[in-house]
Amino acid sequence: MLEQIADELTTTFSAVPAPVAFTRLAAAVVLAAAVGIEREYSEKPAGLRTHILVSVAACLFVILGLELAAMDFGGSSEQRNDPLRMIEAVTAGVAFLAAGLIFTSNGKVKNITTGASLWLVGAVGLGCGAGQMPLAAMATGIVLFVLLLLRQAERLLGTD
Repeated sequence: MLEQIADELTTTFSAVPAPVAFTRLAAAVVLAAAVGIEREYSEKPAGLRTHILVSVAACLFVILGLELAAMDFGGSSEQRNDPLRMIEAVTAGVAFLAAGLIFTSNGKVKNITTGASLWLVGAVGLGCGAGQMPLAAMATGIVLFVLLLLRQAERLLGTD
């Protein structure tokens, strides 16, 4: 029995090797941290830790989906999972969290940008989990441009 437990704990990943999984998870942390730091600096309700947690969770769901797809359940001719359903599930979960941040006060909508950034880091995590780290990094760069530089433009225009 102890041997089975030891085997279970030491068996390597079947679809995504452990070093690759770690790299993908680490990329999800770093990219989400870049967005989370900006939100933290702006004193928004969802900051560094929240953005990292959402991104890592999304990344993990993709890695787990890849691992489950690689498992032998008997019938090799049947597709065992639908990658789009996994993406939809993560997107719905993150959208639920993001929607909880958004509210109106004195006729103004509050935290909508933070909700959108949280939704985005979910997509960044999905990208990292799928091994599309360059795409996730490009999206993160664009988001940082939007959050940092366009905020300055809004202030200059008086629309902030």
